[in-house]
Amino acid sequence: MALSSNARKLAVVPAYNEASCVGEVVRELRRSAPGFDPLVVDDGSTDNTPAVAREAGARVVRHPFNLGIGGAVQTGFTFAQEHNYDYLVQVDGDRQHDPGEIRRLEHAMAESDVDMVCGSRFLHEDHKYPAPVSRRTGIHLFAFLLSKVVGQRVSDPTSGFRLYNRRAIGVFARDYPHDYPEVEAVLMVHAHRLSACELPVSMRERRSGRSSIGSTQSAYYMIKVTLAVLVGLLRARPEIAAGDDAPVAAEHAI
Repeated sequence: MALSSNARKLAVVPAYNEASCVGEVVRELRRSAPGFDPLVVDDGSTDNTPAVAREAGARVVRHPFNLGIGGAVQTGFTFAQEHNYDYLVQVDGDRQHDPGEIRRLEHAMAESDVDMVCGSRFLHEDHKYPAPVSRRTGIHLFAFLLSKVVGQRVSDPTSGFRLYNRRAIGVFARDYPHDYPEVEAVLMVHAHRLSACELPVSMRERRSGRSSIGSTQSAYYMIKVTLAVLVGLLRARPEIAAGDDAPVAAEHAI
């Protein structure tokens, strides 16, 4: 089963100084996911990321300065909502994600009828994704906390390889966490009464650049995101009823 052939689909690639990789990411998207329009959100790069992305065939939206991954991804959601896209897939600009697996995300969304499908590196049988021990510890901690909160298994809460439908686009175009957003986004899906599932995917090693979370930042990251999850549980958010594309006025607090 696949998504509607008439659906408008957008591939958002947040990129900050990814000139060495972003061109190949866009070319892979055009080869492997031809139904998706590639949009590179240049988050204030100081190299030639925008020029490389355009040359590869992507539309580019530029930030005048660096807002961080959350700000870049929210720009993608806003663009999708304003241009009436039905689906949005988020793909990293460093080639860690394989655009060839987007079709599997589509099939999972069509079969499961969920609002978000997340590609999980920890469900894949290969399971060879390198990361420092401190970072793996943080990921497993967040996975444990979120699994308890949302009432279903969450194995890879920091994955940025995700497919969203119109309802999820409507939520995140209005409100998206900015610092380390992936974990809080899972909580937001639950708080808005949206549905989600995970799918095993393979991920490649980073070919260039560096992660936004360095080894010295891991402890800070763990504390900050854990607090954000706890605060998020108390935060009032607009509730989305079944069939709605955007939040309604009623507030719901978890």
